[in-house]
Amino acid sequence: MKAILLFSSLLLLAGCAGQQPDGLAHLFGGSCGKPDADQQLSLDMADQMINEGRPHAGLAHLEQLPDTLDQVRLRKAKVLRLLGRGEAEPLYRSLLGGCLAAEGEHGLGQLAAARGDDVQALRNLQRAARLAPTDEKVRNDLGVVQMNLGNHEQARFEFLTAIELRDDNPLPAVNLVTLSLLQDHWDQAEDLVKRLHLQPAQFAEAQARAQRIRASGRGPLALTGTPSAATLN
Repeated sequence: MKAILLFSSLLLLAGCAGQQPDGLAHLFGGSCGKPDADQQLSLDMADQMINEGRPHAGLAHLEQLPDTLDQVRLRKAKVLRLLGRGEAEPLYRSLLGGCLAAEGEHGLGQLAAARGDDVQALRNLQRAARLAPTDEKVRNDLGVVQMNLGNHEQARFEFLTAIELRDDNPLPAVNLVTLSLLQDHWDQAEDLVKRLHLQPAQFAEAQARAQRIRASGRGPLALTGTPSAATLN
């Protein structure tokens, strides 16, 4: 009888282990349920205000919505990060293990980089890239951290990946030129400027970034979604 019970228990455990990640996320509160029409309208309004440079107004609209929606917590985390508020980190952490886990790791990596902890940022962004390998923003940000850590070949790989995934985002291209200048590969940098159709102002930004890296040992915060540089998304 004991053997039968033990075998049944093992089958039950095996069944749990075989559950899909979304099922586990649902059990632990990580639900990506679809917002209703009114909630989606508020989300769209918040996105519009944030894109227009009105993050406080965007946050006000988000505060009308339930935090049980992962989409709401993600947007709140992004706005609070841009505003430098500490509440962003627990919101990003609440996304881990759910359907927006990649976005949670990405945000935690951006926060770590902002406080100068590139080693922790690398861990978070590598996890984000494994979860969302085709997200060009994640790959660009991972390249920035690799560049800050002096891992130039890894940084180049990430920037090239980001460019090939979405060639209308100029930020990875600027960062790739920065890396070439940092390595004193001026001919390569000039060739990239021509091939990637960068503007003179973008080349000047790449030069300024390379100079700051040489002077301080660490590049400027060049992660997507931060308000510190003109070429950021």
